[in-house]
Amino acid sequence: MTLNNVVILIAFVIAANWVWGSLTMMQRNFTLQKELDDKSRQLIVAQLDTANAKLEQRYYQTDEYKELAVRQQLGLVTPGESVLILPPNSTDVKAADKAAKSEITVKVVPISNFTQWMNFLFGTNNKNISK
Repeated sequence: MTLNNVVILIAFVIAANWVWGSLTMMQRNFTLQKELDDKSRQLIVAQLDTANAKLEQRYYQTDEYKELAVRQQLGLVTPGESVLILPPNSTDVKAADKAAKSEITVKVVPISNFTQWMNFLFGTNNKNISK
């Protein structure tokens, strides 16, 4: 152990301590920046919620909303409006509706796993989609 070796060892310990402190501080700054970003996003969301609530409040005070609410809750109509009452569907219409729904079936052709991989690797799916 010479004096040179002791000085180098002390310098190495100081440098290692400085690097460790720098890394610790960088990690702390990263964590704090992440928290700051989260808080700023939460603030923006809260501001948007507040603006949305103010708009809803203004809408609830309009005559349009009051008219719609009265119509819905009390069943009132404006002059000139009439109610259209439709008869229930007949059995023929219900059968035709079922037949139309059953005609719209999609048949899926199973593709083997190997073919799927070949399509993926060589891009043949792109050719099929673009047609």
